[in-house]
Amino acid sequence: MGRIQLGSILLGTADAERLRAWYVAAFDPVQTPSGFLDFGGFEVLVDGRDDLAGKNAEPGRVILNFEVDDARAVAARLDDMGVTWLVPLEERKDGLFGTLLDPDGNYVQVIELNEAYLAAKRADRPAAGTSLARSKAFNGFSVDDIPAAKRFYGETLGLDVDEEYGMLHLRLAGGREVLVYPKAEHQPATYTMLNFPVDDIEQAVDDLVARGVRFEAYDNVDAKGIYRGEGPPIAWFRDPAGNILSVLQE
Repeated sequence: MGRIQLGSILLGTADAERLRAWYVAAFDPVQTPSGFLDFGGFEVLVDGRDDLAGKNAEPGRVILNFEVDDARAVAARLDDMGVTWLVPLEERKDGLFGTLLDPDGNYVQVIELNEAYLAAKRADRPAAGTSLARSKAFNGFSVDDIPAAKRFYGETLGLDVDEEYGMLHLRLAGGREVLVYPKAEHQPATYTMLNFPVDDIEQAVDDLVARGVRFEAYDNVDAKGIYRGEGPPIAWFRDPAGNILSVLQE
């Protein structure tokens, strides 16, 4: 049997709009184009259903645990929202723990694990496999002009860009990161280096054109440069170094 991984959780509710807005306000997740709430790489889908009551009659069956860096700051924000705590934030052997109710009565835990627990957890990891299996990998590509790339990705595309040691770090939604490094003999790749999913590709294309981006006139694209054949609608453009990027509608 191949690898099995829990990919996401569906949180059913009679009022999806209210519950989704509560989780966004409480924990500030990344909201993906497909409707999921991305909490540091783990996704939750708040799904409206007509076979559920307004309140969860057995909230202890499934509990959402949110591991945070500063539990007291998160608890203060939740207090400002007027949440109901079953167990106020308290110090335990493994760190700070608190349990509260979401608007549907589901149990939610806020957890700040201490260094002793984290060190023991690291020591308990199985030795099988290599260190690469636990590495948070990232990809990268080259450009021939770092200042031009910084202006393009930071100002034209509006991404969060840091420069360090003559290289750029593009910090993308969902905690993802891309390294952009200089190369004197740079040759742009013939494939797409970065894909940006969007809710509305027409609007995304219009916004980028207004910022000076020129879309590629590949075969079978429409007047705006959008390909609408097999797969999702997609439009390609280039950075100043000629690297191919795209926006696509999920």
